[in-house]
Amino acid sequence: MGKPTGFLEYKREAPSKRDPFERASNWQEFQLLMPENKVQEQGARCMDCAIPFCQAGTSMAGSGEIGCPVYNLIPEWNDLVYRGKWKEALDRLHKTNNFPEFTGRVCPAPCEGSCTVAINDDPVTIKSVEYHIVEKGFKEGWIKAKPPKKRTGKTVAVVGSGPAGLAAAAQLNQAGHLVTVFERDDRIGGLLTYGIPDVKLAYSIVERRVHLLEEEGIVFKAGVEIGKDITADALEEEFDAVILATGSTKPRDVDHEGRELSGIYYAMDFLTANTKSLLNSKHQDNDYISAKGKHVIVIGGGDTGADCITTSVRHGAASITQFDINKQKGTFRSVDNAWPLFPIVHTEEDAHKEAKAIYGTDPRAYKVQTKKFIGNENGQITGLETVEVVTEVKENGMKIRTEVPGTEQVWKADLVLLAIGFTGPEQELLNQLGVEQTSKQTVKAEYGNYQTSKSHVFAAGDNRRGQSLVVWAIHEGREAARECDRFLMGSTKLP
Repeated sequence: MGKPTGFLEYKREAPSKRDPFERASNWQEFQLLMPENKVQEQGARCMDCAIPFCQAGTSMAGSGEIGCPVYNLIPEWNDLVYRGKWKEALDRLHKTNNFPEFTGRVCPAPCEGSCTVAINDDPVTIKSVEYHIVEKGFKEGWIKAKPPKKRTGKTVAVVGSGPAGLAAAAQLNQAGHLVTVFERDDRIGGLLTYGIPDVKLAYSIVERRVHLLEEEGIVFKAGVEIGKDITADALEEEFDAVILATGSTKPRDVDHEGRELSGIYYAMDFLTANTKSLLNSKHQDNDYISAKGKHVIVIGGGDTGADCITTSVRHGAASITQFDINKQKGTFRSVDNAWPLFPIVHTEEDAHKEAKAIYGTDPRAYKVQTKKFIGNENGQITGLETVEVVTEVKENGMKIRTEVPGTEQVWKADLVLLAIGFTGPEQELLNQLGVEQTSKQTVKAEYGNYQTSKSHVFAAGDNRRGQSLVVWAIHEGREAARECDRFLMGSTKLP
């Protein structure tokens, strides 16, 4: 512990971000690097508390998750940063996390909710310290390709190049296996590339890491869909093992009256088309769903909905409203959400700050349930009818929604984006492979083992656990690689 009194001497100070009004006019990343001495002060706030729930990566039954899913050695690298040992801090960070440049940007930081300082003060800025460590590593040239010294001759196909697939590929390659990653889209990165706006995670950051992985010997094949371009049988015949990291990509739909109207899109279709056009032509090809001049309604109060706000603001929407079916969260933790659980409290995300700067108000509307979509004679959406609902949570976790009479309202809308989650992985490839599935249509593979009903096929990430976080996908990709290596070699040295 570098400075025993650091948490008493220094207050939490997060990195600056470009002004919400100004940044809304472009697609550049808006988080700024702090001066190194300031980052060191933030590292000094870590108590090295001997009960580091921040790195626990566990859960409490019926309550929620605690700490970092990849078990980052947080007190260790906070101390090293405080003492100016940045390269050693980078080594400790990479020991548990293949891609800290991703998590340092887009992770919601469950570690900070479990920080001991957070019991009665602001938590250590763990996420931003992580971000600064890895970016300094790239700047100083410390992060270089490290191909394995020996090859085993074993071949592994990784299907999907999102965070789970990339993590699995990186680990298996280091074990000496010959790894090929298949991605059906035209660019590598999966959710990292097309599911997260460039302002939060620029494609250049993803590409930077992919180039390193290529130098280490991993083969990437973009624009190749397993199950269509290459059959499952052909894949199994060519490779000794397969890791499925295809994500949970089937969007949840609604069946309200008027659903067939033009102008209603799934959020991921909207986000993907936008990023693809941005990267291909800086939007000059007009091959995207534009929110310019439109009254936009985003149905869904989560991160994907917020990403739709971020994108619509930059398009120049006439107005933006985000529907959240739940009531607004409180400012403080509730009794059943005590430390060290991830805090369920009201926050104002970057997207909301941008919308507020442009339109003058927070875009969120709470306790709103859509009743039907309204359109014109041309079949184009013109509005929505909603009602206020009260949500009651039963002891078994079931939610009961009750409409409040007299609260019906009509909202103007030219563009509606459905951001209400996903129902599971797409089925065609799973059916071709013949792997068993759960009642939720996720791949049946035990956590910690990841082996499917076919011994040489493993599953990791959202297609196994359901919709989740990037950091959980990295965790599962690493662990699935370990078990795949054990299957191929009889034992493993992978963590």
